[in-house]
Amino acid sequence: MVSNSVDSGFKVIEDDPYLRPYADSIRERFGRYKEVKAAIEESEKCTLVEFAGAYKVMGLHRTEGGVRYREWAPNAHRLTLMGDFNGWDPRANPLGRLEFGFWELFLPDGDGAPAIAHGSKVKVCVWVSEDDYMVRIPAWITYCVQEGGGGVYDGVFWDPPEKYEFKYERPAVPAGLRIYETHIGMAASEPRIGTYAEFKDVVLDYVVDLGYNAIQIMAIMEHAYYASFGYQVTNFFAPCSRYGTCEEFKELVDEAHRRGLLVFLDVVHSHASRNTEDGLNNFDGSGHQYFHDGPRGFHSIWDSRLFNYGSWEVKRFLLSNLRYWVEEYRIDGFRFDGVMTMIYHSRGIGGTPTRYDEYFGPIVDQDAMVYLMLANDMLHSLHPNILTLAEEVSGFPTMCRPIEEGGIGFDYRFGMGIPDKWIELLKKPDEEWNMGNLVHALTNRRWKEKTIAYAECHDQALVGDKTIAFWLMDKEMYTEMTTLKEKNIIIDRGIALHKMIRLITMSLGGEGYLTFMGNEFGHPEWIDFPRSGNNWSYHYAFRRWYLAKDHLLRYQYLHRFERCMNKLEDRYRVFQLSSYVSLKHESDKVIVYERGNLVFVFNFHPTQSYFSYLVGVPSDHPYQIILDSDWKEFDGHCRNDPSCVFHPTAKPQNNRPFSMQVYSPSRTAVVYCPVDECKSSLLD
Repeated sequence: MVSNSVDSGFKVIEDDPYLRPYADSIRERFGRYKEVKAAIEESEKCTLVEFAGAYKVMGLHRTEGGVRYREWAPNAHRLTLMGDFNGWDPRANPLGRLEFGFWELFLPDGDGAPAIAHGSKVKVCVWVSEDDYMVRIPAWITYCVQEGGGGVYDGVFWDPPEKYEFKYERPAVPAGLRIYETHIGMAASEPRIGTYAEFKDVVLDYVVDLGYNAIQIMAIMEHAYYASFGYQVTNFFAPCSRYGTCEEFKELVDEAHRRGLLVFLDVVHSHASRNTEDGLNNFDGSGHQYFHDGPRGFHSIWDSRLFNYGSWEVKRFLLSNLRYWVEEYRIDGFRFDGVMTMIYHSRGIGGTPTRYDEYFGPIVDQDAMVYLMLANDMLHSLHPNILTLAEEVSGFPTMCRPIEEGGIGFDYRFGMGIPDKWIELLKKPDEEWNMGNLVHALTNRRWKEKTIAYAECHDQALVGDKTIAFWLMDKEMYTEMTTLKEKNIIIDRGIALHKMIRLITMSLGGEGYLTFMGNEFGHPEWIDFPRSGNNWSYHYAFRRWYLAKDHLLRYQYLHRFERCMNKLEDRYRVFQLSSYVSLKHESDKVIVYERGNLVFVFNFHPTQSYFSYLVGVPSDHPYQIILDSDWKEFDGHCRNDPSCVFHPTAKPQNNRPFSMQVYSPSRTAVVYCPVDECKSSLLD
């Protein structure tokens, strides 16, 4: 729970002196958050968590003796419910008007028959006058279907006679998050839409074997346009029906928990689809029910609607949306998409704020800030192990600090500058890679704000870009990845750098790690969903899992290296260890750093290997290699003896008290560990 002490809001300033000139802004922000929270609790006569439980009464619900439907549509002339249950008669079942723009209808069951049967299609008629109405899907609908795979969606009354019963508890939050980012639809092994059931039965096994402890599922909230990658949400409380049913999604989550995997959802509260008949846009005919009125309510680039976070009922809707997924589907956390779009009035158009006077200036949407604080407060009060992750590109300070310290309350932020840096470097020859600049990109994160590092997620591979593997090897991947002939220079370079890029990102870039499915084995090409521009093709909208399984292809080696990277973090708890960069040598193209007592040596030079290279170390204990990107198991050249023991001397090097001489081959990454701290082989 949040402290109400007088000093609340200023711990962040003790840790960041640059915040001192903005103490009043931080105090004002915290004060507004407290005022809004107090107003909710006093007016609603409930806690913030209870306020977020509105999903239990809003929408359609089976109750004793019938079905109750409640909707908020303050500007409607009247509402009626129609569907399979009444022959789609738009006048048969009117809702009664309540206070504050709410409407309600109770439909009693008939003789031995439910008022509305499970699976029945329903829609609400929003009357703008006595004779004119618009057809909408109930805003709080929990399932939708698209007839025949095309056209407008219909709402479905989801009330199965046998609801799925969860069998397994949530896993404990791991010390270090290793997140496997996924998309159910494109997880199929052939060009079609995958299903919840297939993902549960096939992909979960793969993820666990790979060594990840969390999955981040994209595009779950229903979206009419598949090619939006789930970013144009139409129905916030409905899991995507393309992949299966509500119960099948619950079973997937339950099975993930059985296997020790946390399940995170991508939540898009930054904007919503402009669709009207199957979305929230213009729901009650006003144009500003859930969204800002006029130009402020539209995102000109995304062609979407922007929420009014200052609205009481918008807060109720969005906060309830979060609690719904936690309680109904046992989701363990959320990736909040587009946070920068939420917190700045510019909505991210026209440049990214980077200065403190911008972070705490008039360009900040304080209503959005307060909403995010309320969301984090509510979620962490609801369940102590819920995690929230901010996708926020501007580097807004205090984003991942506790609310009582003056922060916004997120647990992690994504290191969004890291993949951008890799793409920038991959467009240049190796000789031009700047080691100091690379290290800065990997370590430039706010103190006490945990970061999820990644070399590439789904963003980097969406149409218009391509995967890192394809940047490195391009068309050579089609013909030269076979093990039946020697690697050519392009494939040799690509495989070597792909391993180094992933390892340095994981081990230096943050306190957690993420990859998008398939990228761990160097998935080629890019992502492109079926759309008119590609003749509705699924050619780039599925995963070629077979590549990593084929022993005649070199993808297997990249996959094997990923497993060992995850074992390294799991066994040595890399994310919990302090880091220290001792060397960034530009001409040698060598980077040396420590995580705890582990020593990482990266040689990015394309041709130069170094014998007896002097490396500073923190301990005089003997060291041994525990991971080498050049091992034959990873398709390397085996230039280091894995059994060799290195004995440091008391000769300081690069501000370290001891040093040892190592052989550092070109384009390799080697991890050294004190012999007495070594665990079993990562190859086991």
